[in-house]
Amino acid sequence: MTITEQFICGKHTAADCEDGIVITPHFAAVIDGSTSKTPLRLDASMKNGRFAMLLICDYIRQMAADSTMDHFCQGITHRIAEEYAWRGIAERMAEHPEERLTASAIVYSERRKEVWMVGDCQAIIDGKYYDNSKPYEHEIAMQRATLIKNGMAPKEARRTIEPQLIKAMLEGQNRQYAVIDGTPIYMPGTRIITVAHSVVLASDGYPTLLPTLHESEEALAKHLATDPQNITDFVATKGLVEGNASFDDRAYVSLNI
Repeated sequence: MTITEQFICGKHTAADCEDGIVITPHFAAVIDGSTSKTPLRLDASMKNGRFAMLLICDYIRQMAADSTMDHFCQGITHRIAEEYAWRGIAERMAEHPEERLTASAIVYSERRKEVWMVGDCQAIIDGKYYDNSKPYEHEIAMQRATLIKNGMAPKEARRTIEPQLIKAMLEGQNRQYAVIDGTPIYMPGTRIITVAHSVVLASDGYPTLLPTLHESEEALAKHLATDPQNITDFVATKGLVEGNASFDDRAYVSLNI
């Protein structure tokens, strides 16, 4: 594989960015650590989404070249479960998905010529767009958009929907949709796509994913100028916070094979 473009940008700073990129001779991956829904941190120095992302990046770097998606899902689940056990919180994590180390990942396997989608991520594969969004988010995002359109401040609107986000996690996380969180991954919620020629991998920090980084960045800039709170064409559960570069961290990798 030949990497043609790669880019990562934290919504706030590089030091607290919860997105990550891994490039090895055998794999290319974008990891998206989930935004925390509670103040609990397993590592006091960073948010849980960043901690999850770093663990997954380290795991992919040591993965065998012939690994399958099943190997990846089982292995990274075991690695994060080990972290819970070492900290003596395995039982609590089983009951509280909102406190887990949670992330999505999209991985290209050079040996298998496959893209693996685990959680909320997006790709352009041989010119065709693919995503794997959470089934519940659009409805909750629409509620947030309505609150803001009716005059509620964005920060308050986000706080208002957070109990619903947590409820959806309690009911659906690795039961109705797939994420990496140290519990068995809901495999019907994952995707495998075979690749012939080209791949773009990205986190959901791009509201419009396009074939080149320049096009994707240009579309994001236009979006931030016209709808910074994500309440019109692209409706999301969070928007741009004053002082930040965007509404979310973003990562982008393109490659040819």
